Amino acid sequence: MELNDKIIVITGAAGGIGRAMALRFAKEGARHIVCADLDGAGAEETARMVDGTAFEVNVAREVEISGMIEKVEAAVGPIDVFCSNAGILVPGGAEVADSDWQRIWEVNVMAHVWAARHVVPRMIARGGGYLLNTASAAGLLNQVGSAPYGVTKHAAVGLAEWLALTHGDAGIKVSVLCPQAVRTAMTQGHEDGVAAQDGMLEPEPVAEACVRAIRDETFLVLPHEEVLGYMRRKTENYDRWIGGMRKLNRVYGDKL
Repeated sequence: MELNDKIIVITGAAGGIGRAMALRFAKEGARHIVCADLDGAGAEETARMVDGTAFEVNVAREVEISGMIEKVEAAVGPIDVFCSNAGILVPGGAEVADSDWQRIWEVNVMAHVWAARHVVPRMIARGGGYLLNTASAAGLLNQVGSAPYGVTKHAAVGLAEWLALTHGDAGIKVSVLCPQAVRTAMTQGHEDGVAAQDGMLEPEPVAEACVRAIRDETFLVLPHEEVLGYMRRKTENYDRWIGGMRKLNRVYGDKL
């Protein structure tokens, strides 16, 4: 799919990867870009940069996602591309409080579910559309130092796979973004963490990788090419891979 003349919604657009997506998609000639974020002021700033529309949206609430979709389709036009990009990080393991597990589950997984629930039927009715869901390399490889993040990002990848295989024949294209460390508010203070061992990317090349993936209709978006090799090692010998991850945990377990 080419992004020229498309109506695009991006959640988590107040900064980081979301803002970089908005700026890059605007260069591709998008007709209109909707910038959504819990940080309403940040969303407004991004929207001004691309002459778009801003929404203050808490993606942990289905009613706010569905309401935004309704308003965009009524006031702007049919959504061609929905980028479910918002995400959060919660450190720790099984001891993390249930309330924090629930919060990260709602933002990192259910926000993708709710977006698909309300936008996919509309897209199918008019012949198709595109979903770009931001997960993480943690959704393929897991996350040293954060069980909630690793678990929810695995679920996000699984959902994207299911959407692609279930709705592909109806014209729904899906890409899932799985970077390692990217310089954003989430990674601030974790510059020497495990996810940055192959380097920390700026948001702009990540957005560029998304443009290529959408253009080529590629499911897996890997801005860090090393991740593909790690995936292959994991599937070739799971026990050896876990042994390697245990070594990483000994070094980076308290650094994320």
